[in-house]
Amino acid sequence: MKKTAIILGATGLTGSILLDKLLKDDSFEKIKLFSRSYAEKNSPKIEEHLIDMFQLEDHSDAFKSDVVFCCIGTTKAKTPDKETYKKIDYGIPVAAAKLAKKNGIKTFIVISAMGADANSSIFYNKTKGEMQRDVLKQNVENTYILQPSLIVGDRDEKRFGEKMATFFMKTFGFLIPKKYKMIKAETIAEAMLVLAEKGYSETIISSDKIKEILY
Repeated sequence: MKKTAIILGATGLTGSILLDKLLKDDSFEKIKLFSRSYAEKNSPKIEEHLIDMFQLEDHSDAFKSDVVFCCIGTTKAKTPDKETYKKIDYGIPVAAAKLAKKNGIKTFIVISAMGADANSSIFYNKTKGEMQRDVLKQNVENTYILQPSLIVGDRDEKRFGEKMATFFMKTFGFLIPKKYKMIKAETIAEAMLVLAEKGYSETIISSDKIKEILY
């Protein structure tokens, strides 16, 4: 039986790559996109829902699928206000996990970040850690939380800090442990597909293990 997928964050770097892969995957017949802007992709497989993402729970009737891919995320530069930042990086994934549980969706896959820790004194790490904790509380049958290191790929916006980090990692990569090496958005998207189709033995998946999923 062919499946339906939901993507949150399909206009972002990893989400857009994942969408392209799902469009080519014959095992998925429908891809529901929940977003505040159009993905600008033409396919009969796509069903777009332009909504206020902070009111995701109001769209419970449409939030039905076999798997949810949550690629939502922002940065301090794009969202300097901490309250808004938390509504995005914590609020949206947790609301999505609650809807997944409510609607009987069996698989929930979300991108978090390396260093996520609900007890951290660092706001970013704490927010991601709290998100992980409360996503897991929903007890969706197959939940996978990916913790990538620096994600690299062709972005629309320019990120100076990311460019510098990428240069450093390329130059001194031989000194960096596997867990901390940068990871391509393409690799993350491929791993998410594998998780949706085959599952994995662990729930929280570090950056180095994201790569191992593919081999």
